[in-house]
Amino acid sequence: MAATTLHGRRIAFLATDGVEEVEYTRPREAVENAGATAELVSLKPGKIQAFDHLDHGGTYDVEATVADADADRYDGLVLPGGVANPDFLRTDPDAVRFVRAFFDAGKPVGVICHGPWTLVEADVVRGRRITSWPSLRTDLTNAGATWVDEPVVTDDGLVSSRKPDDLPAFCAKIVEEFAEGRH
Repeated sequence: MAATTLHGRRIAFLATDGVEEVEYTRPREAVENAGATAELVSLKPGKIQAFDHLDHGGTYDVEATVADADADRYDGLVLPGGVANPDFLRTDPDAVRFVRAFFDAGKPVGVICHGPWTLVEADVVRGRRITSWPSLRTDLTNAGATWVDEPVVTDDGLVSSRKPDDLPAFCAKIVEEFAEGRH
């Protein structure tokens, strides 16, 4: 895709401590390479601690707190996985509100691995086809989603993937959906 595919677009990455590092860095690199401005939105100012599975990874500067963030400022949202990251996010009312606002506005959202836990809490998966890390299957099904085991699934602007191995397909698809805009 051309480097200007997402020129002028702003993409929020909602993550906190415990984010799976590669599920944050690779999608961010993909949208930035396509011309977008990416911004790390988190629960608190400062830095977040990423992980490589169960090992500490790098730390990343928070660019906005979710309590102060306005979904209207962004053209799309990415929810990286990691086990702890979405577990913290789904218990934060501001994070849940922020996620729901993207769906209410019909803006594209990308989610990978354990990231859909926050979507369940925001009550935005009902009637949607989605994939995730396999252990979320029951949670997503109970929340009204149709869970499938595929590398990347797109449903009306919602792009989902299962794991880091799916990142090439996931990154290509989020860039495509962000370029299409509202759904």
